[in-house]
Amino acid sequence: MNQKVQDAINEQIADEFYASYLYLSMMAYFEAESLGGYAQWMRMQSEEEHSHAMKLVDFLIERGGRVQLRAIDKPTAEFKSPLAVMRAALAHEQKVTESIDNLYELAATERDYPAQVMLQWFVTEQVEEEASAGAIVDQLTLAGDSGSALLMLDAKLGRRTAAA
Repeated sequence: MNQKVQDAINEQIADEFYASYLYLSMMAYFEAESLGGYAQWMRMQSEEEHSHAMKLVDFLIERGGRVQLRAIDKPTAEFKSPLAVMRAALAHEQKVTESIDNLYELAATERDYPAQVMLQWFVTEQVEEEASAGAIVDQLTLAGDSGSALLMLDAKLGRRTAAA
């Protein structure tokens, strides 16, 4: 396996585990604020990010590559509001999109076709990730200071279940 691509995938694995950890921190914030629906959404998001990391781990293993786990930074734990949390989540997804795009570009430059095929799934996934977080930011922005709207969105987000 191409060493540059392997190293970059190992970095992405750490980034995906960090994302899982970040969303877990956001879940804890929402639980402390008695917003169980938002907490449920973040719990599912954390689990999804963990599965993304494992998809990359499995890919390296299948290719005969070497998985080298990196340290994971401590995520932010304090937020000013639900809107601030969701803006942070959206910003994080935008950062992940940039990282995936860079990884795909590296795989193309290095002519690592299997990595390009695998990463296409992530490119598509990031479109959904940004759209999902962006929609919640938009709805919270529209809600403004309305406690009723906040609770209605909380109930909606609480219905999120794990993807099949």
